Amino acid sequence: MLSTALGFNGAFSAPHRAAALAGRDVLNAGGTAIEAMVAAAASIAVTYPHMNGIGGDGFWLIHRPGMAPVGISACGRAASLATPGWYAAQGVTGAIPARGALAALTVPGTIDGWAKALALVPDRRRMPLKDLLGAAISQARDGIAVTGNQSRTTLEKLDGLRDVPGFAETYLVGGRPPAPGHRLRQSALGDTLARLAETGLDDYYRGEIAQTHAAFLGAKGSPLRLEDFNAFSAELVTPLTTQIGAGQLWNMTPPTQGISSLMILAIFDRLGVTKADGLEHLHGLVEATKQAFIQRNAELGDPDFMERPAQDWLHPDHIADLAGRIDPARALPWPHPAKPGDTIWMGAADSEGTVVSFIQSVFWEFGSGLTCTDTGVFFQNRGAGFSLDAGPNQLRPRAHPFHTLNPALAALNDGRIMAYGTMGGEGQPQTQAAVFTRYAVFGQDLQQAVSAPRWLLGKTWGETTTTLKLEDRFDPSLVAGLRAVGHDIEMIAPWSDLAGHAGAVVQHCTGLMEAASDPRADGAALAF
Repeated sequence: MLSTALGFNGAFSAPHRAAALAGRDVLNAGGTAIEAMVAAAASIAVTYPHMNGIGGDGFWLIHRPGMAPVGISACGRAASLATPGWYAAQGVTGAIPARGALAALTVPGTIDGWAKALALVPDRRRMPLKDLLGAAISQARDGIAVTGNQSRTTLEKLDGLRDVPGFAETYLVGGRPPAPGHRLRQSALGDTLARLAETGLDDYYRGEIAQTHAAFLGAKGSPLRLEDFNAFSAELVTPLTTQIGAGQLWNMTPPTQGISSLMILAIFDRLGVTKADGLEHLHGLVEATKQAFIQRNAELGDPDFMERPAQDWLHPDHIADLAGRIDPARALPWPHPAKPGDTIWMGAADSEGTVVSFIQSVFWEFGSGLTCTDTGVFFQNRGAGFSLDAGPNQLRPRAHPFHTLNPALAALNDGRIMAYGTMGGEGQPQTQAAVFTRYAVFGQDLQQAVSAPRWLLGKTWGETTTTLKLEDRFDPSLVAGLRAVGHDIEMIAPWSDLAGHAGAVVQHCTGLMEAASDPRADGAALAF
């Protein structure tokens, strides 16, 4: 069983060991937590490609001593051509396709998010890009050992991906998913990362890489054009925040569902639960999730088109009203569909007190699947989450799509700074709530809080089941109690991917750092 990693010089958590090592190495060389995260973000784009990539989006929460936390929204906007009318002209009505060129309709934002984050590091001490991207370049060119998770996921999703241009040449072997341990070389991606290291990250949007991608996307039928790349810039944002009994919480602004994660913990804080992993704990968090998701599903979308600011949803009177709707003895019926999504979360802390919570995503596994073989980049299908019907999430030129991903950050009352998060679409706020309450509210060991059995209301991978899914490690009496109060229970594997790939990093006032990673993934938590 994994144990919490402890150290004083740096800490890192990632769902792939190579990424954690890349981050650790930068910290050990004197780099900041921000620079370590860029190195790890590049590495994990190579080593865990089914879950993320540089053709996707990214979000940052950064805590620096003596400063207010800052967020970076590297969320790509829709193409200028992308309208319901344009899709109707392509013969698409009802829903945007989830795979192929028509699914690749938003600018990948994550690279400019790296740039905006690095700009927060003083010039005099910033490490060269070639040092930050070096591990990823070597991994892409020399080859990675395919994980069981990647092999299994590729097989499960093969029917929707095998015929998408560029996918088979890049990620299949003889038309079949690579076996675990297969050496997968991504030479074109390595060359792309090397060019970014040499010419700068802006080349992705206003240089040769942007020109190559725009030509490829246009030729394959995507609405993205060069001017969409040229116009893109990640944004510095003020994170959403709320105060609960354990401390102050922050999460990402819309169009992410960060508001849901904060609402769940704020509502649960009103319920007066006193111990972990009993009926009151699980029932309370599940019912708080329902209240948060009902409002999310009705109102959340591009912040430019929402009726009221998401921060207003956290007003104490509103939270108290939602908490008052929870029946401690009866589950609310749950007919609402799930939001799919795949991503990675990583956390870092350095000896100077900077703590980073970061998430990088391509939406579904391998995103749209559309892969430019000249650059090795596949493009996200985040735009498939747009609606073609009227509402806050309607497709519009340069609009932001709804995002399931959201990195979390907390300042606990005793001065600890906690970065935490997970992959898992609909499950992200639920897993965050499980990890945070176990550790920060009820005092469990950090690794124990991540490893303990988890639950999921709904499903993350596209199917719209509405059961409450429990990993088959919970006490049978607790499962019976949940059924007795009306929850529709489905048991899933004891260490299921459906429960997310979580992680956490905590920095203490003493300088001690803790890190934990999820045994459900292929990652590592390192502190030194």
